[in-house]
Amino acid sequence: MRNLDEYPFEIRPLTPDEGGGFLISYPDFSECISDGETVEEAIANGRDALTGTIAALESFERPVPLPRSGGVASGKFVARVPKTTHAQLATRAKSEGVSLNTLVLAFIAEGLGRRGPQA
Repeated sequence: MRNLDEYPFEIRPLTPDEGGGFLISYPDFSECISDGETVEEAIANGRDALTGTIAALESFERPVPLPRSGGVASGKFVARVPKTTHAQLATRAKSEGVSLNTLVLAFIAEGLGRRGPQA
């Protein structure tokens, strides 16, 4: 059984011309992308797409890539924030019915989309 959490993914906001929402892709699988209106929906849809992609590769007896490691961003980092900021984020996440990680990811994705690509 594969641990889908080991596969890194990338999320970016879609422009209004692209239909809005968020696009998720998996660098280990060029053919595996999905989207959603929210970051949470994109992640859920991406996980379904990843499951389907792996199943399709296995059904055609094609190799399934191992999750990237060594020198590639893991998708995980730790950030220290003031206790008051942590409390505010935790309260907001609870009121929206999402995890703290999901809320922070949504804020980061929104902020990156607002700034646009950096050269």
